[in-house]
Amino acid sequence: MHRSIEFCGAAQTVTGSCHLIESNGKKILVDCGIFQGNRELRDRNYAPFPFDPAEIDVVVVTHAHQDHIGRLPKLVKEGFSGKFLATKATIGIARIALPDAGRIQEEDARRARKHGSRHADPQPLFTEVEAYEALKRFEPCSYEHEYSLPDGIKLNFQCAGHILGSAYAELTFRDGTKLVMGGDLGRFNTPILRDPEYVDSADYLVIESTYGDRLHEREDPMEEIARIINETADNGGVVLIPSFAIGRTQEILYYLRKLQNADRLPRLPIYIDSPMASSISEVYLRNPQEFDEEAKAAEDLKASLTEPLGLQYVRDKEMSKAINKQPGPFVVIAGSGMCNGGRIQHHLLHRLSDPKNTVLFTGYQAGGTLGRRILDGEEYVSIFGTEVAVRARVERANALSAHADQQEMMDWLGHFQAPPKKTFIVHGDPDAQQALVARIESELGWSCVIPAQAERFALP
Repeated sequence: MHRSIEFCGAAQTVTGSCHLIESNGKKILVDCGIFQGNRELRDRNYAPFPFDPAEIDVVVVTHAHQDHIGRLPKLVKEGFSGKFLATKATIGIARIALPDAGRIQEEDARRARKHGSRHADPQPLFTEVEAYEALKRFEPCSYEHEYSLPDGIKLNFQCAGHILGSAYAELTFRDGTKLVMGGDLGRFNTPILRDPEYVDSADYLVIESTYGDRLHEREDPMEEIARIINETADNGGVVLIPSFAIGRTQEILYYLRKLQNADRLPRLPIYIDSPMASSISEVYLRNPQEFDEEAKAAEDLKASLTEPLGLQYVRDKEMSKAINKQPGPFVVIAGSGMCNGGRIQHHLLHRLSDPKNTVLFTGYQAGGTLGRRILDGEEYVSIFGTEVAVRARVERANALSAHADQQEMMDWLGHFQAPPKKTFIVHGDPDAQQALVARIESELGWSCVIPAQAERFALP
């Protein structure tokens, strides 16, 4: 029995999830996402894969965030001809997210050619057409159902509670050895989605460590949102929420509706300036099997989960531009969540220098992104080549994170009945990874390793 795992992404960094599993000559890829952050990381997206895409037999997809699916079209373009296995909801989101990413890639390439670039002829990582071509390779899978992979390996998806359709993948080899690919672990008792399922055993475990060195705030997210919006509205300001179109936007809308129902918010316009987020909300309503009991009850009563009063969807660029000239108070929720693209950049260009306004971050900000620079307190940031003073109030609501924090991860690991032979820590900055390893080793006594990019390990 010859088998191994090679870490082709998300190794000692947060993004670019991509893991190659080989078993007796058969090759299984788990995720194939883009690298995000500084220029060195982004350049990795254009580098050749450390394997031949034509030799990959199948791809297992844990969920539809871009850092897990964003290089799938590149994989197909360069020779992959197999299937992408994913949950129904993951496929529904990918059908929206990948073509949208292709359009953005093409627009960015055109802009770079027009304004000059360090590259002689900037090209998109993939086009919208190539994204649609890749979508043909998806095949839906259900949770807790066994699927056959090459070399007699069995695949079982379990709910990860991270975003709609998110899963961790249990791979069981012919001799009974089990490898659990964690994807991203969600949180317990969050709105709308089911809680993550526990694992009781694995011979080998691959887990994320995005928040491996910290604890999320324990205050009620609705309290924070209500306080920030009310204080900003009292000053006539605008609340800008850079938000991930998948998951975070729907959660924020859910909280806003609950606050309105409790008469804890003034009636304000709420703009969703993200066509993709609007479409993703429709995918939520088509997948009630992903909901927790409270959300299912709301659906049974025909109550809107993600449509607060005053909600307006911004479908075109002209309406988006008009918002920039409109006086507050109001709320704008726009992508991207790390401010490294999307319409939020235009709103920041116009609103960031006004102290009446508030920028509310609700998710992880990778190093090198515009969001991270604002959050770290830089006095000036460059947006579309313009130096913009950061005078708006900057707030952070970690309680809204979709990633488990250190304690939540330890609680999840604590349900294992026996330690894995080896636990691989991926998907985190080095400090977060080392902090999580130190706690796992000291409290659980497990053997952990932090793999380097392209490092390979045997799985005996």
